[in-house]
Amino acid sequence: MNPTIELLKSHRSIRKFTDQKIPHELLVELIRAGQAAATSSHVQAYTVIHVKNPVNREKIAELAGGQAYVANASDFLVFCADMKRPTEASERTGANVVRGMTEQLLVASVDTALMAQNVAIAAESEGLGICYIGGIRNNPQAVSDLLHLPEHVYPVFGMCLGYPDADPDVKPRLPVEAILKEDFYTDDSDQVAAFDDAMQRYYGERRGGNKDANWSKNLTPLFDSKLRAHMRDFLTQRGFEMK
Repeated sequence: MNPTIELLKSHRSIRKFTDQKIPHELLVELIRAGQAAATSSHVQAYTVIHVKNPVNREKIAELAGGQAYVANASDFLVFCADMKRPTEASERTGANVVRGMTEQLLVASVDTALMAQNVAIAAESEGLGICYIGGIRNNPQAVSDLLHLPEHVYPVFGMCLGYPDADPDVKPRLPVEAILKEDFYTDDSDQVAAFDDAMQRYYGERRGGNKDANWSKNLTPLFDSKLRAHMRDFLTQRGFEMK
């Protein structure tokens, strides 16, 4: 395999970082790499907040569920879906702008995720470690207030970046046969059962691991309750009305 594919397949979430700081010039280049990602109709519906204030970093760490590495990483970014900039740009041309459409929410969210993943890959190519922080959606209004986010902008996730001070194992993924289907959707319960066995072994054998779990069991918290039920009202209040 070529080095790019090997890099992609070696991804791990890093939650422990050294004290070494990322040079500002490198951080800017990572953002430029992020901007090179595909974007729907060239809308570029994202904004990245580089949270430098240590007090704010501590607040976000707490709001995200007590994730200390938010405060301890060299740098912390919040990736925001941003429909304010493109809709206002269109409005300045004289267009009769319609806001709050569901497709606008989807475009902004997808654009943001694609941009962030480019940043992650670029960072890892430079020997950095990253960890996505979806926990900022636990308290999205408080995070929005802290970052002074205007209407039609919402925080999708955060990202810790820094030089790794840990070497975790690469976590297995579902078999390709479960993900890649030919011509039409087919049942993949056999592949899922085999993957559950693989994950059970992984948790039992990984460094320092005695976890009795598998993939299916780990999904339980996502589906046996109304996870982040506040998000619909929050998005509506921010102008993403999902019309």
